[in-house]
Amino acid sequence: AGSFQEAGVIQQAYNLNFPLHAVPASCAQCPAWSAFSVSSPAIVLETVKQAGAGAEDRPEAVVVRLYEAHGSTVTAWLQTSLPVKEAMLCDLLERPAAQGRLPLEQQGLRLSFTPFRVLSVLLVLSR
Repeated sequence: AGSFQEAGVIQQAYNLNFPLHAVPASCAQCPAWSAFSVSSPAIVLETVKQAGAGAEDRPEAVVVRLYEAHGSTVTAWLQTSLPVKEAMLCDLLERPAAQGRLPLEQQGLRLSFTPFRVLSVLLVLSR
């Protein structure tokens, strides 16, 4: 019912195409843990990968690629439980963008999207 945004069509499509695989935990009392979360349902976190050669040969870095899926302009917060010491926007070849440094705030990283925009974020992790 309603628009595709209200009906959650994109999330349901991901659930169908990439089903959740349950893995037995080593203990019954293990705490819940999530590496990443995004504050807006319009934003899809599509990829998390180790940074490649374009990321200035930083083995301690990961690239997170997100996109806006609802055709809207939105500001969203990307939160992570990883030990991030530096964050910056980068291009699709994982080269840091000029003026692309992102401040690390208590709520996470503030990202601004225009309709269907793809953003790549290079996260440098503490060792």
